[in-house]
Amino acid sequence: MRPDRLGFGIFLAPFHPLHEDPTAALDRDMQLVEHLDQLGYDEAWIGEHHSGGFEIIASPEVFIAAAGERTRHIRLGTGVSSLPYHHPFINADRMVQLDHMARGRAMFGVGPGALSGDAFQMGIDPADQRRRMNEALDAIMALFSGERVTMKTDWFELRGARLQLESYTRPHIEMAVACARSPVGAEAAGKHGIGMLSIGGTSDEALKVHANNWRVCEESAANHDQSVDRQNWRLVSLMHVAETREQARENVKHGLELWAKYFREVATFPIVPAGIDSAYEYLLENKMACIGTPDDAIEYIENLLEGAGGFGHFLELAHNWADFAQTKRHYELMARYVRPHFQHTLEKRKTSYDYSFDNRDVFVGASSKAVQAEIDRYEAQNKKD
Repeated sequence: MRPDRLGFGIFLAPFHPLHEDPTAALDRDMQLVEHLDQLGYDEAWIGEHHSGGFEIIASPEVFIAAAGERTRHIRLGTGVSSLPYHHPFINADRMVQLDHMARGRAMFGVGPGALSGDAFQMGIDPADQRRRMNEALDAIMALFSGERVTMKTDWFELRGARLQLESYTRPHIEMAVACARSPVGAEAAGKHGIGMLSIGGTSDEALKVHANNWRVCEESAANHDQSVDRQNWRLVSLMHVAETREQARENVKHGLELWAKYFREVATFPIVPAGIDSAYEYLLENKMACIGTPDDAIEYIENLLEGAGGFGHFLELAHNWADFAQTKRHYELMARYVRPHFQHTLEKRKTSYDYSFDNRDVFVGASSKAVQAEIDRYEAQNKKD
């Protein structure tokens, strides 16, 4: 299924090497979101992490509140809020407030938490994270529906809890559940009839997992009298484009190997395994990234759509492989030359051009005759005078 209009956005963890000043790095993240807003990107999802030193946004809600004041159009989502880390009543209440402050541009992405170091420091057993996510999500959805909720688990309690504000967005803020390899996120998305964020890579094998997880999502929705729409399925991938393939490869020398090293040494799952001489070669050989030209990006996204069976939004992982100037240029090239292919914004212009070309002799002939008629009229008038 190809969407009529493929949405484009970013998934901003973010990733910042240890030698960078964190204040400047966070400011650059904000500048990037402003840049994307000016380029007409549809959305940006902001991460929540608490350890490891690279992914330094602890509160996506705080970032979104600030970004909402500095942007006009782009939608801003938590990407994602780690539900096991927060009492669901507080989480739901804050997101309703953010929904109002952003005038409906906020979105609520949820998940179990990605970094094992985060959960460990909070005393949370990784074996409990997905269960806790589901328990919190059940409570949040009930609160969003306006219910007065009484619920007790081994880690939170609600006693006749009810939100004091209606959502700005009706019936509630747009939501999506993170889904990597496990089907837990897909089951939860289907159960509640909300979107799915697939973040487990885009190799051929990963695409099979994503496609299967979407089937799980649809089955779960049917089992719970819900419905889901592929338009609300978002797929995250890796990409950097420049005017030439050679320039793109040169650009990513800035930060690709440091990024791969972080995932190998700190993050939960390594993307580029140990012993690989070139992260660039590995990612391209395994179809895990596109590093090339806008035409390469179009072909790559087309293959993702075919391999996954269709999705509604394409999100780029904001990885900081290139320096900031080349990163901004990448997004400009994507907006100018890649996005129009998938949003069908050029067809009418081309049709108009072709029509004008095909009928140029008629148009020019008629125009020339009109001009000549005025010249003849003027000359005839002057002769009389």
